[in-house]
Amino acid sequence: MKKLMVIPLVAAGMVTWVGCSETPVKEAVKAEAINLANLDTTVAPGTDFYQYACGGWMKNNPLKPEYSRFGTFDQLRDNNQEQIRSLIEELSAAPQENGSVAQKIGLLYSMGLDSTKLNADGYEPIKEQLAEIKRLATKDEVSKMVATLHKEGMAPFFSLYVGADEKNSSMNIVQLYQDGLGMGDRDYYLLDDEATQKMRDAYKEYITRLFTLVGSSPEQADAAVQAIMKIEKGIAEISFSREDLRDSQKNYNKLSIEEFKADNNPLNWDIYFESLGLMDIKFLDAKQLPFYKGLEGLLNNTSLDEQKYYLTFNLLSAAAPYLSDDFVAAGFDFYGKAMSGRQEQQPRWKRALSTVNGSLSEAVGQMYVAKYFPASSKEKMLKMVGDLQKALGDRIAGLEWMSDATKAKAQEKLAAFIVKIGYPDKWRDYSGLEIKNDSYWANVRRSNIFEVNYMLADVDKPVDKARWGMSPQTVNAYYNPTTNEICFPAAILQPPFFNPEADDAVNYGAIGVVIGHEMTHGFDDQGRNYDKDGNLKDWWTAEDAELFTRRADRLAQQYSDIIVVDSVHANGRFTLGENIADQGGLMVAHLAYLNSLQGKTPAPIQGFTNEQRFYLGYANLWAQNIRPEEILRLTKIDPHSLGKWRVNAALRNIDAFYSAFGIKAGEPMYMQSAERVVIW
Repeated sequence: MKKLMVIPLVAAGMVTWVGCSETPVKEAVKAEAINLANLDTTVAPGTDFYQYACGGWMKNNPLKPEYSRFGTFDQLRDNNQEQIRSLIEELSAAPQENGSVAQKIGLLYSMGLDSTKLNADGYEPIKEQLAEIKRLATKDEVSKMVATLHKEGMAPFFSLYVGADEKNSSMNIVQLYQDGLGMGDRDYYLLDDEATQKMRDAYKEYITRLFTLVGSSPEQADAAVQAIMKIEKGIAEISFSREDLRDSQKNYNKLSIEEFKADNNPLNWDIYFESLGLMDIKFLDAKQLPFYKGLEGLLNNTSLDEQKYYLTFNLLSAAAPYLSDDFVAAGFDFYGKAMSGRQEQQPRWKRALSTVNGSLSEAVGQMYVAKYFPASSKEKMLKMVGDLQKALGDRIAGLEWMSDATKAKAQEKLAAFIVKIGYPDKWRDYSGLEIKNDSYWANVRRSNIFEVNYMLADVDKPVDKARWGMSPQTVNAYYNPTTNEICFPAAILQPPFFNPEADDAVNYGAIGVVIGHEMTHGFDDQGRNYDKDGNLKDWWTAEDAELFTRRADRLAQQYSDIIVVDSVHANGRFTLGENIADQGGLMVAHLAYLNSLQGKTPAPIQGFTNEQRFYLGYANLWAQNIRPEEILRLTKIDPHSLGKWRVNAALRNIDAFYSAFGIKAGEPMYMQSAERVVIW
């Protein structure tokens, strides 16, 4: 729910050349600059740079059955999982004080591994919850159950989040979001092409399977399928599109609680909010405001029994990964196989580790950084961030299309960035989380309640800008517009993203672009709407906003023209923010690298110039293999472009890339100069 602009799962700029010496200087090779095995030299850089730079990696890292997509991010995640696994197994091998964080981590992990108990328990851990839903008899009782499920980490009908008021960013406010779709995106319910119909059929089979596993008759399971598809299609029909969800102003609707309740009545709001302990709130932000009036109409035309089937399914689907193997298999067969194309489940230890990472994330992170993240890495990253910040400032100052008035505001925002590297200064307290030896699902349920209570405690309180939106062991990075912060967890600060001993050109092309990417999010089509304090506020002149929009529209069209598989096109409007951030990151990191050379030209290494090493370092970030099913799924739900296009489509707009590899007119990578889009 947070508006975190994250880098993996694409973005624009403008080249400013810094003068270079004509005489190469010798530079000691600190580590292997380019892994030659990653290349596919049978393909020319001007034909398909992604294949040239990453083809060897893709050949040497074929997809294993457990993956729908596997790339350098996943490779690093796998390495991290092995490291964390060894830490947890060390904990489990030694006696731990009862109730200590170490004991909680070890116990939860061991319960995830205990297939004997999980299979013996069957669906016993959720029987009482199923009975509670079955007993619902009134709208008031449904309202209370929706609140209960929300508190336990589920999202029937809609979801609730507590975060910064986007027009008063120093204070937290209750926010409501459209939600409630088991397939994740409304297109799965609204489109009628063959692939979508096939997916709906697989979803119906999944629903049938879950209800059958808890003893429903074929007639009951069929009734459940009909009810759930009716409700979820109804939700899809009233949901904002992916493109509309990117409109920050359209998605800000702060109302008094009384005004909201008077106009939108799908539930008994008094009972719902009281059940969450939110009786005293005076205002909320109803993000997609028309959605709640539409939900009222939908529920008025939905029977109580249909709503109960829907709520039951939300529980079954949420609990399935933590129950017996037949439930786990049902979930995998739909979400893993049908939706993503995976052939096998991940091993049980990886699934158990994921649960521990989710439930006790910062506690695991504290162990992780103590062993695997040296203080020197943080120091070097801080310096690089400073270099990138200066480079972005230089690029803003040199923009020909932006007025001095808007430039001044942009520079203020850039200077106000909060930078978070490695891990938080203050670790979270998990003493209130109870992990017991009753059932795996019971512990996950308690963990979800603990997490939601942690969030609800922030209602109408000042925003804690020291808090992190990701754990240190997460291989990712983000920009948060309401706090104007960029964050780089410890886990991403490793090869191939960051190697303190590696060639500077490669480091700037890799982690430098990651840093520049997150900074540019502050100025993409969404981030540009927030000021230096994180408030949703227009700080642009009307003329500059129009010039930005023209460039952004051209970039969006470039990506929408891409065919990702068969006849399916990318969605350049949906991925616009990430595409702006990718290209901006490349521009900013390249300038920062040139600045660091102070006019010198490093000698070639392994036959590659420093300019070539920069772009190869970038391309290698996105090396991946991916299944066609996952391409289709991500094109629907992921605001990032696919790895191939994060390289080829972004680089085709960058003049310096053409110079580095001698890209010539007539080659597939070549784009006419007048067609290249430059924003930041």
